[in-house]
Amino acid sequence: MMEGPIPQNYDEWHHCITVECGIPLTPTFIDKRIAAMQDTNDFKTKQFIQLYGAQYHQRVLAWFHQAKEQVEA
Repeated sequence: MMEGPIPQNYDEWHHCITVECGIPLTPTFIDKRIAAMQDTNDFKTKQFIQLYGAQYHQRVLAWFHQAKEQVEA
C-alpha cells in the first residue's frame, strides 16, 4: 500500500498500476510506455515532467525498465 498519493518506490508504483488502476504490465504495454516516456517531444511526457519533475520522470522510467526485466524473466 502507498503512504501518499504518489508512488515513492517500485513496489508502490507496481501496486498502483496493477491493483489500483487494474492495468496488467504486459510486455507490449511496458514497451509502449518506455517508448513514450523516452520521447521528450511527446506531449504527455512533457506534461509528466512539468508536473512531477525530471528526477521523478527518470525514476518512473527506471521502474518500467525493472518491470520489463521481471516480465521477461
